Amino acid sequence: MTRKTAPKKKLTHLDDKGAARMVDVSEKPVTSRSATAKGRISMKASTLKLILDDKLKKGNALEVARLAGIMAAKRTADLIPLCHPLAISKVEVELRPDRKTSSVEVEATVKLSGRTGVEMEALTAVSVACLTLYDMAKAVDRGMTIGDIRLVEKSGGKSGDYKAS
Repeated sequence: MTRKTAPKKKLTHLDDKGAARMVDVSEKPVTSRSATAKGRISMKASTLKLILDDKLKKGNALEVARLAGIMAAKRTADLIPLCHPLAISKVEVELRPDRKTSSVEVEATVKLSGRTGVEMEALTAVSVACLTLYDMAKAVDRGMTIGDIRLVEKSGGKSGDYKAS
């Protein structure tokens, strides 16, 4: 039995000579697009209690992290090389503390009508929200870990919809 190999996918951010380039999206149609990403920051139970009781010296960590995530989504093109600046229409950042696992799950959803997707904006929002929680609580817990940052869903565009299994 002969095995067929799938055609190699071309990396869109590299030209034929391997040089980095920004993808030209000017001919793509404007469509509604959205992306949702998730991540988690784990910590000591005592650290989570301080966060939930709003007892950190730096202030309300959950609300500062939410704001940081929203701001990060809007600034993604300034942070990620070759990422298009986008006119985002919605950014929502949810922070879900979990006492059983001493962690906070962060979920970000970004939406727009445009020519390119918002996966990077959602992933950036989650990453920066987690980093902000770390920054807010590092004085009491330097052992916090950030992880499991991933795209969980996207819709719109030529490549169609995606939902993580």
